[in-house]
Formats: sequence, C-alpha cells, structure tokens
Amino acid sequence: MKNPVLLSAALACALSVSARPPNYDESKIAPYTLEDPLAFADGTKLKSPAEWPKRRAEILSIFAREMYGQPPPAPEALVTETVDEKVTCAGFAIRKAVKMWFKADKSGPCVNWIVFIPRHAKTPVPVILWLNYRGNSELVPDKDIPLMTAWSRNGKHVKDNRVSDATRGIQCDPNSDSIFPVGMILARGYAVMSACYCEVSPDPNWEEKAPEYRQDPFAYTGVFSLWPPRDPARDDNTTALGAWAWALSRGLDLAEREPMIDAKKSVVTGCSRLGKAALLAAARDERFAVCVPNQTGGGGAPLAKRDFGENISTEMKMFTHWYCKAYGKYVDNEKAMKFDQHLLLASVAPRHLLVQGFDTSKWMDTKGEYLACKAAAPVWSFLGKGSMPDVPYPDNYDTSAIGASLGYVRRSEQHGISAHDWMWMMDFADRAFCQR
Repeated sequence: MKNPVLLSAALACALSVSARPPNYDESKIAPYTLEDPLAFADGTKLKSPAEWPKRRAEILSIFAREMYGQPPPAPEALVTETVDEKVTCAGFAIRKAVKMWFKADKSGPCVNWIVFIPRHAKTPVPVILWLNYRGNSELVPDKDIPLMTAWSRNGKHVKDNRVSDATRGIQCDPNSDSIFPVGMILARGYAVMSACYCEVSPDPNWEEKAPEYRQDPFAYTGVFSLWPPRDPARDDNTTALGAWAWALSRGLDLAEREPMIDAKKSVVTGCSRLGKAALLAAARDERFAVCVPNQTGGGGAPLAKRDFGENISTEMKMFTHWYCKAYGKYVDNEKAMKFDQHLLLASVAPRHLLVQGFDTSKWMDTKGEYLACKAAAPVWSFLGKGSMPDVPYPDNYDTSAIGASLGYVRRSEQHGISAHDWMWMMDFADRAFCQR
C-alpha cells in the first residue's frame, strides 16, 4: 500500500477542486452534539435492558435510510460445493475451497471461499471471517489455489484489472503492510475463512475513465443481480458496503454447515473499507459474536460530526457506491445529522467489539474512533456487560482501553492489518469465548 501520509496529501490536492479538503487541525473542530444511544429518537430514555432491541432496530433503520442503504434480502437458496480439500500448512491445517451460489440451480453469481481448519482440533473451533482484496491466492503461497478471474482493482500487484502470480501468497510476506499469519492463527485454535470482495461487488476507482468500469453502474453488478433493480427514485438503495456485509453473513452461513467450526464463536474482521463492511455486518447480523473492525476510516468507526480527516464531502465524491444518495444531504452539513457512528458501534452491543486504529495518517482520524467508542460505551454498561475502561486517549500499543466487551487500540506504521492487530484480535476473542 502507498504511504498513508503521502496518500492523505495527494487526496487533499486531488479533491480540493470538487470536494471540501479534509481538516487536520484539532483547533478547527467546531462544537458538536452526539445523540444519546440510550434514548429513542423522540427523546424517550430507555428504562430497562428489555427496551434495547427496539432501540437497536431504530438505530439500524436510521443507518439504512440515511447512509448505508437498505439491507439486501436473504438469498433464495444457498448452495455450496467443496471443490478441493487438502492437508496444508505443514500438516497443521485442513484447507477447503468452497464455491457458493445463491440460487438452487447454481446460476448467477458465485463466490469462492477458502477455509483453514486446525487439523488436530478435538472439538469444533471458533472462526474468524473476513473479505480479502485480491483473491484467496494472495493469502498463502499455494499453487493449488486458483487465481481469481473476476475484475480486481489495479495497484502495485495488479495490472489491467486482473490478478496474476505476482499476488500469490503476498500476505505471507512479513514486510507486507497487510499480513495473514495463518500458522499463528491455527496455533491459537481458530479456523479462518475468507473470500474476495470483488467477487461480491466490484469496487472501481472514482477516477475510472473506462465507461464499463465506472462506479455507477459497474459497482452494482455481481450479487446485485440477485436483487430487484435499483430504483432511481429512491435515495436508500442497497449499497456496495451493504453487499459486502451481506456476503460476510453468507460466510457465517457456510461456517454453520462445517462440523469442525463452532459458528456461535465467530469473529468478523476486515481492514479499511472491508473493516467498514465487517462493522456493518456485525451491526446487522447478531450471529456475529465478536467484531474487530480494523482501520476503517471515515464512514466506519470515526465520528463524522468531528469533521477531522476524511469527511462526508470526500466520501460522496470518491466512494459514491459505498453510501446511499440520502447521505449526500450531509455534505458540508454534518451538524444536520441526527445520528453518528457511535450509534453504529452501539448497535453491536451487548456482543463484543474491538476497534483497531493507526495514527500514521490523519486522514483516518483514529482519535475519532476512540471518541466514538467512548460515546457508545454506556450501552454496554446499561446492558450489564461491563464497559470500555475510563482511560485517556491511549498511546500506540497501549492496550489499557480494551475492556471485556468493548475496547479500542491503535498502533503506528502503515495502513493494513498487521501481526499486532491479529494478536490483539485473538486475545480479545479468547476472553470473549473463555478460551484462556
């Protein structure tokens, strides 16, 4: 990945003509008010934990109308086929390749999942699910894993929108910004599952020149063909983030079919835009027991009303397919919002949530993530699930803000999911599942 400091400067320059440049000055943050997660939209305070499901549903309906679009419908069918199975990882894992269709006749879109299960486990194990960026072959250097044939975003390892052998196993390179430490994960007793987000819904660049690859309509292909056509008269149509979150739930469906996976002990994660998808998936699907969104950036965990770093103006310029049209009315108008991201975090309660950030790029506003966690924390207390420790904004690598059910942690270095992030994630999940 590119250096995030240079990336922030380049984005500010590129967007200055057509979108409001990001604010990087804390002194310029105007006062703002956050909605009480423990009060209904009409101001009525919750009286008991029994009222929380109704408030949670209200929160999710707000985000569906105003930001992420309506959730996609359930698939008419879920057909899975194991196309390859082998002992791998020096004998420590069973690796399965599973094709997934959403129609009984196996027509329409297909998503390819890769599953690693600890080979020597005696009982069903917990599972970590996430979406990857360039296909399953990037996770480990295994030539039996076919290269993804779907469209992929161009970048350092991808040319002409197609992955090549240059991507194979790159997440096992310790010098990569994002890594997949499969041996460590297996040794900790976790199964892992992943699929490529571009097989779900392609994610074209906002500056794409080729008409066939522009965000609208190309982003609304893939699994969007399963659903009714988008209604141009609506401003809350299903979005790409909604589709990626939906796919993570389908991955959990698959986990429930695997005898050696305990799907009730599930962790959903992802980095950057796919961290947003993981957070949205956990908010909408209560089956996810633990959520660990990693470095989500604006539109994920950070507070929008804080107006620091990435803002709604840049989001609606660069990532129009991630958000519904209704969100556009808050461009340069964040104070009009009757919600903010702390409510989305709160909707995961009383389940377990660990927000992971990094401070190398102000664009990502990790302090806004911490403040969103603090604003959501009263919900866990109200529900009798403990809360986030009442500590000041922690330094990098300081884990003092990680509580039993809600926590925040940050680090330095580059944008991506690192070994530190995986370690903090599994430590947190271990406590949630009483594994230690």
